[in-house]
Amino acid sequence: MSTPSTNGLRGRGLHGQLVQQLGQMIVAGDLGADRPLVPEEIGQRFEVSRTVVRESLRVLEAKGLVSARPNVGTRVRPVSDWNLLDPDIIEWRAFGPQRDDQRRELSELRWTIEPLAARLAAAHGHDKARGQLADMVVGMRQAVGQGDAIAFSRADAEFHALLIQMAGNRVLEHLSRSVAAALQDADALPSGCSLGNKASLAQHAQIVDALATGNGSAAEAAMRQLLTDHTEASPGLPTQRKP
Repeated sequence: MSTPSTNGLRGRGLHGQLVQQLGQMIVAGDLGADRPLVPEEIGQRFEVSRTVVRESLRVLEAKGLVSARPNVGTRVRPVSDWNLLDPDIIEWRAFGPQRDDQRRELSELRWTIEPLAARLAAAHGHDKARGQLADMVVGMRQAVGQGDAIAFSRADAEFHALLIQMAGNRVLEHLSRSVAAALQDADALPSGCSLGNKASLAQHAQIVDALATGNGSAAEAAMRQLLTDHTEASPGLPTQRKP
């Protein structure tokens, strides 16, 4: 894998760009645990100050990617210590060697939380939120008609994130950002869904209809069917058994 240019950070927000570069390198395995990360060396390589390096390493430490200890230095932590639900880490893994593992893991996460979220959301009378979901379905339908996969992905991600927020469960709501990040990975979406799968649009609409009538069972069933079709259209994702 190619290494980032030493001049790649110039004029683009040094702190944020260095976090991005180092995070990508760690996730890709280009910075391993065999030796500590030396701030002076990083500063020279990317031509940034030690202050920028230290701030960036603190951000990465908060994400669980590195740890700093006296007499040991800053070292890359094992994957088991990473905050794998952090949207930045999800993005970095989506373009690294762990991509397939992450797609499977996030698919399993969605199967765990989204049917439940749909059932719980039906119990709450959020008329405004239901109207927003309906508008998102309209946006997806328009994107399908225009062949705009990016617009479809954006509306789809917003739909699922809002639905989870409507569940009224703060723990599930915390996970909504991770679901949105997963959906925004273009290759994680089945091509048929983004380019004209009418069944997907119908299932999204069925979820909205079920929420409008307070039918939690129907909302959960529609979500399970949506995820089933997503799995079948995406090679490599785990197949879920219907209850």
